[in-house]
Amino acid sequence: MQEDLIGIGDFAARTRLSPKALRLYDERGLLPPARVDPRTGFRRYTAAQVERARRIALLRATGMPLARIAEVLDAGDGEAVRLLAAYWRQQESAHAARREAVGYAREILTGRSPYMYEIVEREVPEQKVLFLQRHVTAADLPAFLAESTELLFSHLRRAEACLSGPLFAVYHGLVSEDSDGPVELCAPTRNAVEPAGRIGVRIEPAHREAYTALTKRPDGDPSIPAAHDAVAAWLTAHGHSPTAPNREVYYPNWATAKPGEHVADVAAPFREGEGESAGPDRVLRAQ
Repeated sequence: MQEDLIGIGDFAARTRLSPKALRLYDERGLLPPARVDPRTGFRRYTAAQVERARRIALLRATGMPLARIAEVLDAGDGEAVRLLAAYWRQQESAHAARREAVGYAREILTGRSPYMYEIVEREVPEQKVLFLQRHVTAADLPAFLAESTELLFSHLRRAEACLSGPLFAVYHGLVSEDSDGPVELCAPTRNAVEPAGRIGVRIEPAHREAYTALTKRPDGDPSIPAAHDAVAAWLTAHGHSPTAPNREVYYPNWATAKPGEHVADVAAPFREGEGESAGPDRVLRAQ
């Protein structure tokens, strides 16, 4: 016996979705109607599709994009829960970054800076790195870093290679809500490793860099945007010129560190100007 079909108006009432939303979900392949009248274009659905529609609405209420909703709905129950949890971790990270940006912007707009950073110089030797590069916005950055870390580690394991230093990300452009970098995540190694797929291998030139060490704060991750500004201000004040994009160095304890522990550096390779160099052991302050 053929299942009774539900018109779009009745289906919209049952699911509390507007006809406009239903047409959009049809276009995206999320919720195609069971039948479309070839003459009138009238859409009809089955009662079994009501639950899928409700799940779409539930996931949209979290702010999840339609493409990710499709991935969640097509996964098994356990995998769907994992995907939802991963998505929400990214949203919480993005929200924390925005909250930090608001506080920093408030201080800048009022002519104050609440952050004090010690800027130090160091020599960084030439090193071979595996790398993955992608254009990402601020919302996409946490997922890119997590995914790229796993891909680089997997490639090292297959090559029976190991890291020779901490991971670092090179920011070739601004990453924000409107600007998409690009960002390059790098894994240093001394072992023989070949490129594969999207993973490249290159030599990072030796350079001198100014950096500030960041510690875990009681309220969460360190203030990275302010640290970038502090390093840039220090270079300008000393008449130095950047020779490569800023980078962030991530130490292995980033996720597990307690407040006050050193978890990352923000660094800028530079060429000395006519001003006095600080020297490798001299500490300077940038506010």
